[in-house]
Amino acid sequence: MLITDLRSLPGADERPDSDDTPVDNEDQNFLPNLLLATLYRLWQERQDWFFAVDMALYHTSGADPKVPVVPDAFLSLGVERRKEGKSRRSYAIWEENGVVPSLVLEMVSHTARGEYGHKLELYQKMGVLYYAVYNPEFYLRDQHDPFEVYKLENGAYVRQAGEPVWLPEIGLGIGRLTETFGGIEREWLAWFNEAGETYGLPEVSRQELQRERLRAELTQQALEDQRRRAEQEKLRAEEQRRRAEQEQRRAEEQRRRAEQEQRRAEEQRRRAEQEQRRAEEQRRRAEQEQLKSEQERQRADLLQQELEAEQRRAQAALEENQQLAEYLRSLGLDPNNLPPAQN
Repeated sequence: MLITDLRSLPGADERPDSDDTPVDNEDQNFLPNLLLATLYRLWQERQDWFFAVDMALYHTSGADPKVPVVPDAFLSLGVERRKEGKSRRSYAIWEENGVVPSLVLEMVSHTARGEYGHKLELYQKMGVLYYAVYNPEFYLRDQHDPFEVYKLENGAYVRQAGEPVWLPEIGLGIGRLTETFGGIEREWLAWFNEAGETYGLPEVSRQELQRERLRAELTQQALEDQRRRAEQEKLRAEEQRRRAEQEQRRAEEQRRRAEQEQRRAEEQRRRAEQEQRRAEEQRRRAEQEQLKSEQERQRADLLQQELEAEQRRAQAALEENQQLAEYLRSLGLDPNNLPPAQN
């Protein structure tokens, strides 16, 4: 991933210090800190190096520069021991003049996290010169050796032979050491010189060792608390998701019911409109029938009037004939036997 605009990269306040994932055992924190303590003794006069334990390493070799990788430990050369006189919260390559760690250490635990797979490929792509994998308990499971060191050659990691492995660009060798430390005899990780002689483990008092163990226990407890809080947050998020799904289902059911009610209302409205049209048609027909009836009544009245007029005319003609007959009788003529009219 090529980043040309540094303003697009996350600043210190935007970057988490770590991945908030608890370590599987105390060695993942304790052993790298022993390497750091030895460096404090060996390189106490030097100010051009930085060794980090369980710190977020931000880079531009992945899909998102806001997503870090968190090695168990890493060593960078040519950088300030303290960034501008302050302790680092995280290590961003673009804020270190592009200085990539020279050495990355991953410690395999009960839960494998891609130490031989995607992490190896990521550090190779990032340009980390040396990649060391410490796997004292599960190397048979993973079909590897307990301790392996790879060197970047021509863009690919090549397994380095022997142990301890000399790292000429760093000026140190790294390997395993069995020794009594803090009253415990066991295998440790240590620095070596070019002749293969160990620089030993840091000299600490019983009180300092107790403080280191207490710090490790507190760190483990803090990480466990973080894991527990993360689990609680996960459960809360799951409960919220479940409630949101229930609310969504309820809302969907309400929407479906509302659509059904709307369809029923629409059907009722359509039926009401049909009934209204039928009623309107019946009213129109009734008005037409009423108009026809009125016209028939008017015609009947007219015929009645004409009949009455005819009856009056007939009565008038009858009365006129009766008057004429009386007049003829007064003249001594029989109205029923009148002589023929003369032409």
